[in-house]
Amino acid sequence: MTIRLAVPSKGRLMEKTFGWFAERGVEMRRTGSEREYAAAVDGVDVELMLLSAGEIPRELAAGRIHLGVTGSDLVQERIPAWDQTVEVVAPMGFGHADLVIAVPAFWIDVATLDDLDAVAAAFRRQHGFRLRVATKYHRLVRDFLREAGVADYQLVDSQGATEGTVAHGTAEAIADITSTGETLRANHLKILEDGLIHRSEATLFRARGADWGAVEKAALADLVARIGAA
Repeated sequence: MTIRLAVPSKGRLMEKTFGWFAERGVEMRRTGSEREYAAAVDGVDVELMLLSAGEIPRELAAGRIHLGVTGSDLVQERIPAWDQTVEVVAPMGFGHADLVIAVPAFWIDVATLDDLDAVAAAFRRQHGFRLRVATKYHRLVRDFLREAGVADYQLVDSQGATEGTVAHGTAEAIADITSTGETLRANHLKILEDGLIHRSEATLFRARGADWGAVEKAALADLVARIGAA
C-alpha cells in the first residue's frame, strides 16, 4: 500500500498546491477532465486524490487518507481535538485568511470584546433574547468567545453570505473569514480590535490514525525529504 494524499479539487487552491509541490520537485497533474477528479503525481510513492477542501478534514479525521492539504481553519473547526487527530507537516504560505469578529460600523462605542460583552448583556435585557452572531465556524467562535468572557450571545448558523446577515436583520454581529476586509466594509461592518480568532493558511496535514506501516512510513519520509519539511 502507498500513502494517499488529498489536495483541493479545483480553483486557485488546487493551482497553488500543485505549484507549491512543483517548486519542491514533486510534479502533480490532472489526468482527466475537470469532471473526473483524477490526478497523478510523479517521482514519489503517493496516490493523489482530488477532494473539496471541506471534505479533506473529514477524511483526515477518519484516517482514510494519510495526508491532506486544506485550510487550517477547516481542520480546527471540523475536527474535535484536532491536534490529537492530525499533525502539521508544513504550512504552505498561501490561502491566507483571518477568521474575525465583526460588528456594525455604526456601533461607535463597540471596539473590543469587552465592549461586545457589555452590549450583549444590554441587548438581552432590552430584547429578551441573546445577541445573535452569524457564522459557519461554531467551534472556533464558541471557544474564542468563552475564553474572552463573552456570555450573552447565541450563534446563528450561516451557510450563505455571512456578511449580509446583519443588513438582513438575521444577526447583530458576525464571525467570518476575510482576506482584505473589503467585503466587510462594503456591508458596513468593522472588525473588533481584539477580534482575530484564527489566522488560516493552506497547510499539509498528516492523519495520525491512518495506516502507517513500514511502507507508508518510508513513502512519507521520502516525500518529506523532497519537500524539505521537518
